[in-house]
Amino acid sequence: MSMRLRLAILIYGMIQGVVFGIGTVLVLAIPSFSEQAMTLMPTVVILSVILAAPIAWFVAPRLRLRFWQRREERQQAPRRVTLS
Repeated sequence: MSMRLRLAILIYGMIQGVVFGIGTVLVLAIPSFSEQAMTLMPTVVILSVILAAPIAWFVAPRLRLRFWQRREERQQAPRRVTLS
């Protein structure tokens, strides 16, 4: 299992919760949608489950980007040698 897949699985639930929250707020805040909330909320749930996977896959490598940059900087920096 690749590191990208592991990270995507790890953050999937958090992203799904955020997408669900945004959808819920939109449904309940817009008056024409709130009248149809009983039929739109299951749609929001299904869409949040489906949309969270590609978003997590897209975000996962960016979580390691800072680590990669620091490691690259360390490898390119000249080594210091001290003589005692």
